Amino acid sequence: MIPFLDLKAQYASIKEEIDAAVLGVLASAQYVLGDEVAAFEREFAEYCGAKHAIAVNTGTSALHLALLAAGVGPGDEVITVPFTFVATASAICYTGARPVFVDVEPVTLTMDPTALEAAITPKTKAIVPVHLYGQMAEMDEIAAVAARYGLPVIEDACQAHGAEYKGRRAGSLGVSGCFSFYPGKNLGACGEGGIVVTGNDEHAARIRMLRDWGQEQRYHHVLKGFNYRMDGIQGAILRVKLRHLENWIAMRRAHAARYTAMLADSRDIRRPSEIAGRRHVYHVYAVRTDDRAALQDRLQANGIQFGQHYPIPVHLQAAHADLGYGPGDFPVSEAAAREGLSLPIYPEMTVRQVESVVAAVRASAYVG
Repeated sequence: MIPFLDLKAQYASIKEEIDAAVLGVLASAQYVLGDEVAAFEREFAEYCGAKHAIAVNTGTSALHLALLAAGVGPGDEVITVPFTFVATASAICYTGARPVFVDVEPVTLTMDPTALEAAITPKTKAIVPVHLYGQMAEMDEIAAVAARYGLPVIEDACQAHGAEYKGRRAGSLGVSGCFSFYPGKNLGACGEGGIVVTGNDEHAARIRMLRDWGQEQRYHHVLKGFNYRMDGIQGAILRVKLRHLENWIAMRRAHAARYTAMLADSRDIRRPSEIAGRRHVYHVYAVRTDDRAALQDRLQANGIQFGQHYPIPVHLQAAHADLGYGPGDFPVSEAAAREGLSLPIYPEMTVRQVESVVAAVRASAYVG
């Protein structure tokens, strides 16, 4: 069996480092925030090329607090995309604002800048592009539209640790960038975690208070805040894993290159495209096909796990029916949801495993 993701293999490769880091936190008894979290914040900010990093308990919390710091609240609108994990929209709703969707580009499946301006209204308070699958959105064009209307751009970089756009790291191009450390991410915790990076001093200070009950100092509650703190063990684990991230990205990119090359003559399998000037970190290697069921059957018959990211776009989810969207409103997103299938990709994969996946895909595809 070839798993979609092998977290056991990752742990085995760095077991001694992880175990020592965890035991260090247990010995220190700094279980919530503490020195390890503070050190991770400094190191991750440097990695992203940002001035500040504020660690929280989930990527969703990171988005929520970044939006609040930007002044988003009840009655506002925030523009994002429907082809994303539901947390992007949920974080907007947590502020009391309304998600407003624009469709994605057909090649990258990231925000279509040409659709952006028409969605802006007097209620628009922020723009949240999603760096999907490990590739960044078209940030220059999005930023240009945002600047014309004086709107902050908050990057949903939850799938894009280490991705780059024209030499700049994800999270460093907007007023803030938000990351998830869910275990399956390229940089994943052994549990939940998230972080906001920003170059804005005021936003950083506000987010630090909001994550810890709105405290400016202990028992001095300046804001109505939240319990969104990162625990010390996750901070220590993430410090270890951050040291390996660039090597893991290189391995993911090598596997993705093999997939792309070996599937080049599979005419009904559309491979992901890496846009010039952007470093794709391949959190997901998602192909598209008109007959997804046949491809799924073939993979299952060969003991190969797969994923679907995402089979129902957010605007068609029952939880967000109140937004008033319906089928046909965002055709590119809806097509991607029908056609997409994610192949196994993780640093510890072997070349033979990649070849086995390719063989199964090619057996279900038209080749020639």
